[in-house]
Amino acid sequence: MTASTPRLRAVVATDLSERLCQEIERREPRLEIVRDHRLYRPMRWPADWGGDPARVRSAEEQAAFEDLVDSAEVLFSIPDADPAALARTVRANPALRWVHVMAAGGGAQVKAAGLSDEELDRVTFTTSAGVHGSTLAEFAVLGVLAGAKDLPRLQRSQHARTWDDRWTMRHLDEMTVLVVGLGGIGKAAAQRFAAFGATVWGTNRSGRAVEGVDRIVPVDELVTAVSDVDAIVVTLPGTDGTEHLIGEEVLRAAKPGVILANVGRGTVVDESALLGALDDGRVSYAALDVFETEPLPSRSPLWDHPRVLVSPHTAALSTQEDVRIARLFADNARRLLDGEPLRNVVDTVEFY
Repeated sequence: MTASTPRLRAVVATDLSERLCQEIERREPRLEIVRDHRLYRPMRWPADWGGDPARVRSAEEQAAFEDLVDSAEVLFSIPDADPAALARTVRANPALRWVHVMAAGGGAQVKAAGLSDEELDRVTFTTSAGVHGSTLAEFAVLGVLAGAKDLPRLQRSQHARTWDDRWTMRHLDEMTVLVVGLGGIGKAAAQRFAAFGATVWGTNRSGRAVEGVDRIVPVDELVTAVSDVDAIVVTLPGTDGTEHLIGEEVLRAAKPGVILANVGRGTVVDESALLGALDDGRVSYAALDVFETEPLPSRSPLWDHPRVLVSPHTAALSTQEDVRIARLFADNARRLLDGEPLRNVVDTVEFY
């Protein structure tokens, strides 16, 4: 690149630190990273990409923010993580070519923007899939171990100061774990369960072998397969095709006492069917980081169920998330500029 070669204008639309803005520039000098930290909603915790809603811009600041994002050829983040703001800037800026979405399941935000087919064809959307794989895989392991070791019983006994008679616990190296969805999160989970000595089964569309997975199960054989597994780990995105995939039919066919962990999207699991399965013992334990409605309504029976672990969609968060996303973005920018396929492109038919 010569000094006269114009750089690709990439506008940061969220509260990314100056240190990471500079790192992206170092990793891909052909990008012009445009940012104005005065206009962002500050993060309240790591990876709080929407920022603090208490930070309300003045009319002048909002106009400046919109002018900034509307000048982009590339956007780092949906502005304010708001689908309506995404729709506004796509329509205001015919030069926009690519938007990187912070969430691994960012297709849902793109869908919520209600863009036209022409707009979806014009702009490429990518997600941060894979960035959260290790942290979510660890939560899945936590959930299956908690069920295998009967954590609720241990907690009840400890609270009551009761020294129970000894009892047998389940062991991962004697269990079969079915990972439903072998994308980035699913592959990371499969590798960890395999390291514990578990027999790992998994579902994917391609039928291709995956490291650490002993058997690939076609999705249309899921109902049959669950009768032979000790734990089900859900990592799937929320789409029309995955909604309530883990529902009454699957749970009715499951091996009695199966453990369920969901680190994908809450809509994949039918919570009413899950509650029935928990109450009659078909599911012995459920570790849930995601829910059909978030925040989980206070009236939900899941809050008080003795064999449910509720995590407020926080298992993916890491102090390193912003670093990993910035580096993913820089690598995708290199790919774009070198004419290579981008990673994590959103399917704008099924939006995952």
